[in-house]
Amino acid sequence: MPEQQRLCGGMTRSYDAFEKLSQHNAVLQESVELRSGVQLAAWSNKRDTITQYCDHHTLSLYVADGYESYQKTASGWKNGGGPDRFCLLPKESESTWDIRDNLSFVHLYCTDAHLRDVGEKVWDKSPYRFTLDERTFGNDPGITAVYRQFLLGNDWHQPANHLTLSAASSLLMTHIIQHYSNVQWRLPTVTGGLAPVTLRNVLAYIDAHLAEPLTLADLAYEAALSEFHFARMFRQSMKMAPHQYVMQRRMAVAKQLVCHSQRPLTEIALACGFSSPSHFSNRFKQVTGKTPTQLRASG
Repeated sequence: MPEQQRLCGGMTRSYDAFEKLSQHNAVLQESVELRSGVQLAAWSNKRDTITQYCDHHTLSLYVADGYESYQKTASGWKNGGGPDRFCLLPKESESTWDIRDNLSFVHLYCTDAHLRDVGEKVWDKSPYRFTLDERTFGNDPGITAVYRQFLLGNDWHQPANHLTLSAASSLLMTHIIQHYSNVQWRLPTVTGGLAPVTLRNVLAYIDAHLAEPLTLADLAYEAALSEFHFARMFRQSMKMAPHQYVMQRRMAVAKQLVCHSQRPLTEIALACGFSSPSHFSNRFKQVTGKTPTQLRASG
């Protein structure tokens, strides 16, 4: 089983759903604990029956297959799964599942404390308890867009992708509060970009820390803003999301070093936030059309 990746120090929180799946036929493809304590896990499963009762919230996103996934209901077994379907299992809900054929899915695990934190940062208010609506085999283009854009196709273990993962978790929890909770607050309107001095400081901070696993919280802290307001104001100023800008800068600095220095490519990869040379090479080729080795040789 793959080792769980941590983006923070200290003990990993034990999530009931994660532990239960680990004891059954489910195969863990990859997992990551974000600095906030929120966890993401990618699973595959087949021919398994499992009952879940958890002290936390679980958002399950079907990635592939799932047509033969059934939930036990009062009137019998119900199915409706498939790619891009989602299930929301609130804290203290109990559900029994019969996975009769292939299913690939991503889980997000979070607690009331995580939702309260998002509530405070986005809306500047927080109820004592969030009550979430239980949903099974739902279809939500907003959820699909986040996990297709941010979670799939990214190596979760790469420091260069940590900003993308933290942004995705924040977006998903904000969406859950907005659409599937007892409060359903409207998103506040954010107009205008960052103040020029703030923007300069943030951009300088990014360039000085490209070797590190930057998160949205890091950048928002530099701007003295909530993650929600920072992300939207940054986009207003730069016409792109923070994670897109950071990756753009990683690639620009990498290209400069490949073309105009003799530093080893593994050293350049680390300096630009990539712990895996192969991941660095693949991303570099996506952007430039050539691998670092090819570009250096052609120069």
